[in-house]
Amino acid sequence: MAATIESLLEEISAVEDPIEELQNLKTALISIPISALRDSVSGQRFNVIFSLLNSNDREQVDLCVDILERILMALSPVSLAQNYRVELQGGLNHPNATVKILALTQIGRIVEHPDAATEVLNNQDILRAVINCIGEEKMAVAKQAIQSLCKLSHSKPGLDKLFQGDLLKVMKDVMAKSDIIRYRIYELVVEISSVSPISLGYCANSSFISQLIGELTGDDVLIRATAIEMVTTLAHSQHGRQYLAQQGIMDKISNMIRGAETDPFSSLYLPGLVKFFGNLAIMDSPQQVCETYPAFLNKVFEMAMDPDPAMIGVALDTLGLLGTTVEGKQVLQKTGEKFKSVLSRMSQLASSGATELRVRSLDAIAQLLTLQPEQQTEDLLALTESWFQLLSKQPMDMIRNISTQPFPELHCGALRIFTAVAAQPWGQRLMISTPGFVEFVLDRSTGQTKEAKDAKFDLVGSLVCSSTAAEILGSQHYIRLKTYLREGPYYVSAVASVSTEGAE
Repeated sequence: MAATIESLLEEISAVEDPIEELQNLKTALISIPISALRDSVSGQRFNVIFSLLNSNDREQVDLCVDILERILMALSPVSLAQNYRVELQGGLNHPNATVKILALTQIGRIVEHPDAATEVLNNQDILRAVINCIGEEKMAVAKQAIQSLCKLSHSKPGLDKLFQGDLLKVMKDVMAKSDIIRYRIYELVVEISSVSPISLGYCANSSFISQLIGELTGDDVLIRATAIEMVTTLAHSQHGRQYLAQQGIMDKISNMIRGAETDPFSSLYLPGLVKFFGNLAIMDSPQQVCETYPAFLNKVFEMAMDPDPAMIGVALDTLGLLGTTVEGKQVLQKTGEKFKSVLSRMSQLASSGATELRVRSLDAIAQLLTLQPEQQTEDLLALTESWFQLLSKQPMDMIRNISTQPFPELHCGALRIFTAVAAQPWGQRLMISTPGFVEFVLDRSTGQTKEAKDAKFDLVGSLVCSSTAAEILGSQHYIRLKTYLREGPYYVSAVASVSTEGAE
């Protein structure tokens, strides 16, 4: 096979219009598994393919990219760095975005490999070109450049190179091109900072992070909204949260929530501020966050009652997020009547309104009602039962009515609430005392989409796996549910299929 590739390369070199020969080479390469391709291409030089990239013929360039993608992936990072460094550098400056992405992807492979990375670390021109790619118009090119630089920063020599020399100035020059490109650099910096306290130290010392934090209180509300997203990502790591706390950022964001009432443009950035604290609460402690920053939970309750769908949606997602933890449930319960009003509003939203908000309400309610077996203390079971009863005078009928509506996402959302309830003894007692409910659960004719079948299967699984279900539901029902579970989510009985054929 190596001889075939060699002869094809010779043919490509010999003709003026190499499209057909390139097609043949591409076909030959695709037929060889990557494992075998390594032996076929090692030792051969593919300079002719690289040289053919310098063309205005789009088809020729695309064929060359397809061929090089296959060939270069078969080569080791060390071989790439030693034999194709100059060609890859040329690719970074190519006018075609797919060529740039090809070069950036291969450089990403090189910098990940300790022995190969040195070749790139010592080449200032390549690194400068990679950074400049962050400023490219095409987002796919910028993303690939960010990814490659993130990989480079996983080593101390990489961090030193990026943040302690001339390249720091290159980054700052690229950053100054526009707001969009500035945020791409922030994205890179936040991603690097998230890796370890050491990498965060480099980014903080380079003044990028303090600049990002400064954007939080800037005059441009759209920039403020983007900045809060970046800061939220930074808070995903523990060392990131510690740094933000030391800088007083939590207090600053809490004050921004308070001040939002007097800002006519606050709706553009307020959802981001609330998401920040929602994430913080889940990663640290819901109780601590809600007690330290009371403006956060008050605002969530306010937003749940807001007529603006964007505000309601964020409030629902945040309440669902808080409700995933026992501590979050207890924090909400402590607010008394405030939360009861919000729960009533969630029930109204689930029953009527725009489909998207109905789905988000159903999902939030399911999260609030979920209790893992090890969490099912007497107090917590009483709490979830009281919340379920607050949804409606007849909550079982209400949720079942939603599940019969001809919208798969509503059907599945309602089933998720039943799945949460099915794991708890009070829920099982409600189910057995609701006429026709077990038949509804076992009926395979409702919900024909894959998602609906999976959601019903999860509900049956939730019942069968509960230690109290057999006793509460009775052995006859329990055996039928176990059979359903054993048959799987997509089972079709033979009788049903014969009668369907007859009907045709």
